[in-house]
Amino acid sequence: MGTMSENKQQSYEELFRRLDALCAGETDAVALMATISCELYNSFDTFHWVGFYRNVGNRTLKVGPYQGSHGCLVIPFDRGVCGQCARELRVINVPDVAAVPHHIACSGSTRSEIVVPVMDGAGALRAVLDIDSNLPAAFDGCDERNLALINRYFQRAS
Repeated sequence: MGTMSENKQQSYEELFRRLDALCAGETDAVALMATISCELYNSFDTFHWVGFYRNVGNRTLKVGPYQGSHGCLVIPFDRGVCGQCARELRVINVPDVAAVPHHIACSGSTRSEIVVPVMDGAGALRAVLDIDSNLPAAFDGCDERNLALINRYFQRAS
């Protein structure tokens, strides 16, 4: 029996095999976001909200394809963990959202969150991938490393 992190890594490897097949040749960013959010949401039972906030210009994120209950519609770059990710262009792992004063609570049940910048082929911010969990400290280095790999699907996207 493998450790929990080994099992999680195996789950990510299986996820990426499915995504490689599902996303092969796809260049439409919205289609990719819809497929990736669906696969992530259904691959990990600790993920209760998975979605993309699209960079629509003017330092503004707008909700894109997601799975779970309603998300926030608009997030300025200067608000929340998603905005921080958009500003700093780095993975942000929040083990306890209650400890983050600037956290935007779209769902009262969220206890932890991870947000990943999604870059296009030119290195510009296309979106952020936001994943929430009802469990505290649900995300670890395995999640951080693997979720950053989602960027590869957007390198040729339009």
